[in-house]
Amino acid sequence: MGKNKLQKFAEMEEYDNVFQYPFARLQAEGGFPLKGRWSEVFGNDHPIVLELGCGRGEYTVGLARHFANRNFIGVDIKGARMWAGAKQSNLEGLKNAAFLRTDIELIDQFFAPGEVSELWITFPDPQMKKVRKRLTSTRFLELYRHILKDNGLIHLKTDSPFLYTYTDALVQCNKLKVNDNTPDLYGDGRNDEILSIRTYYEQQWLDRGLTIKYLQFELPWQGALVETDIEIEPDSYRSFNRSRRSQQNQ
Repeated sequence: MGKNKLQKFAEMEEYDNVFQYPFARLQAEGGFPLKGRWSEVFGNDHPIVLELGCGRGEYTVGLARHFANRNFIGVDIKGARMWAGAKQSNLEGLKNAAFLRTDIELIDQFFAPGEVSELWITFPDPQMKKVRKRLTSTRFLELYRHILKDNGLIHLKTDSPFLYTYTDALVQCNKLKVNDNTPDLYGDGRNDEILSIRTYYEQQWLDRGLTIKYLQFELPWQGALVETDIEIEPDSYRSFNRSRRSQQNQ
């Protein structure tokens, strides 16, 4: 591990709003001591909103700025990226922003049933070859049911036509309630300050002329979830690795 990463991890250990619990620590300590007690972290009973795969935490910080009456937690396993959002929230004194470094697959180990009101999934890897790894697959939706309140909200923001089409089809076949759905967030004429919060990678996609898709739906506790069998064309631009895609931007 590089010296810079070690320095960032060490710095985050000093932040009161950062909790670093990879699997090894979670196992060694026999669980997360604040599960079901996040109100103690924030000092209030305001609704809790998670950003899964938060990266640099732009959405976590941006939403915390806009909604003082909600608590936001960015979740990611990559602490070196998370450091940017954690540092920014501390510099701004955002008491309603926190960060959790762990695997998303372990999320139900950190929150009690119904403790979370909403989930934001911002620009995840579409996992075109591995259904079980898609953050909007039935496997993950069942996991989210363990922590979300009944009919809790899920927001998906993605540059991937593949993931958007897949999630849209999955939501439809399971008859989940859709509150918002657009294949071109910045081209459909709306003026939504919240949806206009842009992540680092989102700006890269926009600079390439890609459209951003947004889907908001509700997840009830009851009802069996089934996978969609729709055939979806892969995202052609994602056949290149990140460095190759970056070269195309130049």
